[in-house]
Amino acid sequence: MKALRLIAGPRAREHLYQHGLRQQDINVMVGASGGPKWFSLYGLDQYLFADFFRQRQAPLHLIGSSAGAWRFACFAQRNPIAASQRFAQAYRDITFPAGANVDQVTAASRSILDTAIPSASEAQEILDNPTIKLNLIVARARKVTASRHRGLQALSLGLAAGANAVHRSTLGAFFERVLFHSASDKPPFYDINDLPTRRVALTQDNLHDAVMASGSIPLALNGVANIHGAGPGMYYDGGVTDYHFDIPFSAKGLVLYPHFYSTITPGWFDKALKWRRGSPANFDNVIILCPSPEWVASLPFGKIPDRKDFVQLDDKTRIQYWAETMKRSSELADELHDLVHGNELHQALAR
Repeated sequence: MKALRLIAGPRAREHLYQHGLRQQDINVMVGASGGPKWFSLYGLDQYLFADFFRQRQAPLHLIGSSAGAWRFACFAQRNPIAASQRFAQAYRDITFPAGANVDQVTAASRSILDTAIPSASEAQEILDNPTIKLNLIVARARKVTASRHRGLQALSLGLAAGANAVHRSTLGAFFERVLFHSASDKPPFYDINDLPTRRVALTQDNLHDAVMASGSIPLALNGVANIHGAGPGMYYDGGVTDYHFDIPFSAKGLVLYPHFYSTITPGWFDKALKWRRGSPANFDNVIILCPSPEWVASLPFGKIPDRKDFVQLDDKTRIQYWAETMKRSSELADELHDLVHGNELHQALAR
């Protein structure tokens, strides 16, 4: 059974056939929304930043939303492996009291972030990193969507979902994409404009709030208000606009995308729209690394973790299941190591 599946766009495939998989050829790395689904990628994350990118000298731009943004905030720290381990353990072991309300869920989530970025010192490491450049997406609520009244929030989200089903561009009437970007080096996707987009440099004054907002799922968590430098408003989960991302990431080099699925769902409201998938043009130079269906089927419960586990499993069972998935994810890392250093890359491309 193969644990890892490699999917490459036409330009990426041709490059891999000629040169193999080399860290110096990667220009951008992508991290999707998806909550605890990322536990299936934990081993890949550890390998990529402990080994694959360890000698990196040229800037590597990371772009993430929600869980992807939280993961990547760890990798831009001086000790990315320790930061990722702190984040993973805090997320895995979190529990909520029965009937927890939005305030309690928000407070618990912020405690996870405080573990991942425990002080201004780690935040400054992220901002000053000369190589690993953090960029993340947040959704700024517009008009009625910005209401703090839960009933109006639910109504506006329903309206946004209906409009989005007609055309993705209508999402801009309800949410504005906010690209929080590295202040020292503009990312190659700086000028994305398929949706109304605000661009804000990351600073010590907004980093923590921006990362928190990028994982603040509407109705499940409170939004983050008035993020410094971004203007007044209520800010929510970046997955609302960019769930798995469907943007032109970079015209140069390759894009590495460790992902939990083989398919791309552009925005949060597109999850129910099976016909809406990422544009092939945006994935021409993208390499997706994802778990194979056989590997997923071999996990406890035959699936990767998701947020439903919080309500469908008791805490002990859920934590054991998530821990087992994290442990087993090293199998993907072992296979990636073989693709990088062995002779199996062409076979993987042929599958």
